[in-house]
Amino acid sequence: MNAPWYLSLWALVATLAMTSILETSRGLGFSRLSLPFLIGTFFTGRRGRAVIVGFAVYTIGGWLFAFVYFLLFSSVRIYTWWFGAIAGLAHGMFLLTCALPLLPFVHPRMASEYHSVSAIRQLEPPGFLAMNYGYHTPLSTLIAQIVYGATLGGFAQIAHWAGA
Repeated sequence: MNAPWYLSLWALVATLAMTSILETSRGLGFSRLSLPFLIGTFFTGRRGRAVIVGFAVYTIGGWLFAFVYFLLFSSVRIYTWWFGAIAGLAHGMFLLTCALPLLPFVHPRMASEYHSVSAIRQLEPPGFLAMNYGYHTPLSTLIAQIVYGATLGGFAQIAHWAGA
């Protein structure tokens, strides 16, 4: 089995699964959080382009995080879907409790809890557990991250059984 090729493919599949869950949650009205849009607005103030740029950067980020997951699996020598799900849960908790609350301090177009909206900073800050984007946002984000980790762990489990 050609491991680097399959790792890249699995990373893409896991990223697409996670993104699909998050965007479905947004589309069904459970959450207003769009991580690709937030990432895209780092690079451009034009909202239409921000979505495209954000999806490209978000996909690349998903690939890069997948390699961190594979390093984690390798370091503890646990190659299972459930360990991937636990890693995804931890990743999601970190995202909700640490990374998203820090976003207003580094994002050029996001207002903060301390500074109101301006002509340049028009994006709403995520708030605690990103609940400014809807009360179901933490749940949908954790589900998406768990599916991401479980997908990567499942593929690592298959590869480990196959002897890759």
